[in-house]
Amino acid sequence: MRIKFATAAMLLGASAATAGDAPASSKAEAVLANACVRCHGADSKKGGLDLSRRDATLKGGETGPAVEPGKPDESLLIEKVAGGEMPPKTPLKPDEVEALRAWVAAGATYGREPITPPRAGADWWSLRPITSPTPPPLDAGAAGQVRTPVDAFILAKLEEAGLTPAPEADRAALMRRVSLDLVGLPPTPEEVAAFVADADPLAYEKLVDRLLASPHYGERWGRHWLDVVRFGESEGYETNMPRANAWPYRDYVIRSFNRDTPFPRFVAEQLAADALPPSEGDDWLVQAATGFLVGGTHDIVGNATIEGMKQQRVDDLDDVITATGTAFLGLTVNCARCHDHKFDPILQKDYYGMQAVFAGVNHASRQVEAADVANRRARAALVREEVAKIDLELDQLEPLARLDADAPTRPMVDPRRNVERFAPVKARMVRMTILATGDPNQPCLDELEVYSAGPSPRNVALATAGGTASASSEYPGAAIHKIAHLNDGLHGNGRSWISQSPGRGVATVAWPEAVAIDRVVWGRDREGAYKDRLPIHYLIEAAEAPDSWRVVASSIDRAAFQPGAAEPPAPALPAEAAARRDALVKRRAELAAELAGLGDKISVYAGMFSQPGPTHLLRRGDPMQPTAEVPPSAIAAVKPGWAWDASPGAPEAERRLALARWIGDPANPLPARVMVNRLWHYHFGRGLVATPSDFGFNGAAPSHPELLDWLAARYIAEGWRLKPIHRLMVLSAAYRRSSRIDPKAREVDAQNRLLWRVTPRRLEAEAVRDAVLAASGQLDLIMGGPGYNIWEKNSNYVAIYRPRAELGPDAFRRMIYQFKPRSQQDPTFGSFDCPDAALVAPRRNTSTTALQALDLLNSRFVVQQSEAFARRIAAEAGPDPEKQVERGFALALARPPSAAERAAGSALIRSHGGPAFCRALYNANEFVYAP
Repeated sequence: MRIKFATAAMLLGASAATAGDAPASSKAEAVLANACVRCHGADSKKGGLDLSRRDATLKGGETGPAVEPGKPDESLLIEKVAGGEMPPKTPLKPDEVEALRAWVAAGATYGREPITPPRAGADWWSLRPITSPTPPPLDAGAAGQVRTPVDAFILAKLEEAGLTPAPEADRAALMRRVSLDLVGLPPTPEEVAAFVADADPLAYEKLVDRLLASPHYGERWGRHWLDVVRFGESEGYETNMPRANAWPYRDYVIRSFNRDTPFPRFVAEQLAADALPPSEGDDWLVQAATGFLVGGTHDIVGNATIEGMKQQRVDDLDDVITATGTAFLGLTVNCARCHDHKFDPILQKDYYGMQAVFAGVNHASRQVEAADVANRRARAALVREEVAKIDLELDQLEPLARLDADAPTRPMVDPRRNVERFAPVKARMVRMTILATGDPNQPCLDELEVYSAGPSPRNVALATAGGTASASSEYPGAAIHKIAHLNDGLHGNGRSWISQSPGRGVATVAWPEAVAIDRVVWGRDREGAYKDRLPIHYLIEAAEAPDSWRVVASSIDRAAFQPGAAEPPAPALPAEAAARRDALVKRRAELAAELAGLGDKISVYAGMFSQPGPTHLLRRGDPMQPTAEVPPSAIAAVKPGWAWDASPGAPEAERRLALARWIGDPANPLPARVMVNRLWHYHFGRGLVATPSDFGFNGAAPSHPELLDWLAARYIAEGWRLKPIHRLMVLSAAYRRSSRIDPKAREVDAQNRLLWRVTPRRLEAEAVRDAVLAASGQLDLIMGGPGYNIWEKNSNYVAIYRPRAELGPDAFRRMIYQFKPRSQQDPTFGSFDCPDAALVAPRRNTSTTALQALDLLNSRFVVQQSEAFARRIAAEAGPDPEKQVERGFALALARPPSAAERAAGSALIRSHGGPAFCRALYNANEFVYAP
């Protein structure tokens, strides 16, 4: 008989339990547990085969028995494993195959049932209390190489393996390495020269302290954290609309790293800044910290079915739980969503206890009060006053509406703003009758303004001035498209009115007393994001009473509407008037940009919070199959225990605060280990635990467990501050070593797990782009605020991000400030393994592809920067090509050229020009690698 085996089966090799003189059944059971029953067990049964019990094994899978007891040569199980077919990715070792063969020959008996995959218990290494081991003793020769206690742990392992560490790197290479590591920017040639010449034995220590104190440290290490917490600036899913106000969370992270915020505080701010006492949590940037909770993707389309709505909700909460578990705890808590975690001691009940903690978190923007409200209000009043004067002067330049025109005398309608100017008439009401739109949709107006005539015009239709609005109909079911928005003084699609009738509608505004009016202003979307639903044929009428309407303007004298046409041209004016208009338009744009940032409150994408209803454990994770109610809680197997007696109805904010306190408790063994390991990962290219966000059974075991605990204990003792731990790491001899290869050491430890040298590391995309700009002299070091955008503006309901054809100085800031949509990469540097931001990325891939070389050689950005780089070295070094080569090497690689490099570089400049030489420097491996 033959059985059908699944091709995605048995993933792990057998454990050490198969070694020695254990009975045949014990050896075989170890192989089955480690390599087989994950896919062929009671829960999965791939191919219909369950190897966890003897009767199921004898019964076999879809086509018959897997084992013929006493007959290994007739058993398909032995045939498959002996042929290397199973497990498909990791074939068994010969001794493991023989263990199974002997087991079948002996009758295939089971010593225990069921056989289950090995898993972590509450005594798993990462869940044990943190110890503070004493650095190991070393012989005299090795002890002399210790610069910080870190080295004692590293050298002890090297001694044990019989390996000699590489010598220290030269000073220029070491400075470039530590500068790129700590601030993400290359040192200047002058800084390198000063450091190389500095005879002070503490010169390196002073350099490290200066870099740690630099504000650019927060930009470098904040970027690492943003990877860990899946920060992006768009919604994701198919619409992928931008989140224009997500950037404050990025600035909060940068500032937190610069301030070296203690970890427990860092956690509390990100989980519950809104609930912290006013003396601690009233800083607006701190209030942006809960952007962590809603930093993931969110489907804004919605789902009409109850099943779909519930599924979307639990998916949002799963994203929060996943990010919290991986970022702070290094645990894959989300694996317990449908059942108890198969490998770690995390119960399904624990998962839903955490869901209860976050059940009141909702994706939304929140208004937080600006720190300088009084100054903002005063300045905003002055700006509005100046804008009103400019609008009046600009509107006076608009041609009068003509009702008798037999040819166009005014431009076609503009989706943003249209001025209907006419001779003054006395009126108490105005109505706009829309007869057609530019598409088949219902018409939309974001505001209908009516201005009094005279030297001090005012909008008499405003609701705050007593105006009222009415309309023929209202778009059903949309809270942002209401009649009341016609005269609320707020602009944009989010505060607009839409008719219920395709192509038609009537909007009316009235005010208490009749006044002389001479201008009506309307728009579809004053913010310019939307152009659909635009009225193109209309009448505008005014009246003192409901039975005395008269037409004052219409679309009859406007140019014919052309879908997709460019912005309507301004009316022709004499040269002097046209120049004045251009100056006014420019000034008004400047004031509008300033006014946009002068509100009393700042909108941040940091979530909204509400008291949730009951949380239930869901059978197999199905929101339509709730079972028992679950109170807020943490993970029972992780000490300390949940110290807060939480009831199912506990206040929403207290839940998040309690979880933050539990995470930041010194008795919690995970966070300190996770955080110091993240630092080690970024400094050395590989963590002491190679899986930075998974300290569970499926994660890697620590290469230096004693060192990990020593660092974690030191981190807590230093007040949970990272900078002292950075200092311990980068001042160590292990960090200062050269990258020289020792053939003997490579034969023993090819992956350099024992750190006998420093492995050169490819820079991340952000560091490469920043270094390109730094070398060319174009890097803008301004910090904070909204990011720069390299994408063309999108005006559809589904965001389409097209790269700008040309980038100017506005896009020359550090790459951390680049607006980051999900599922879209920088057209030049995205090929350097940028994370997508849809999921957490605790460890970036490092690929080597032809596209990277092509981008660095031929992209418009690099060509542009090569030209700027060439102009810089010509200005700083003079016309001599050899001097230019020396300056170019100093700026790009922090070292002088060799004689051969100088000759080749100067020949390249003479034959093809400076930009070609600079492009060659940008494409050198040395440029994109930290030494």
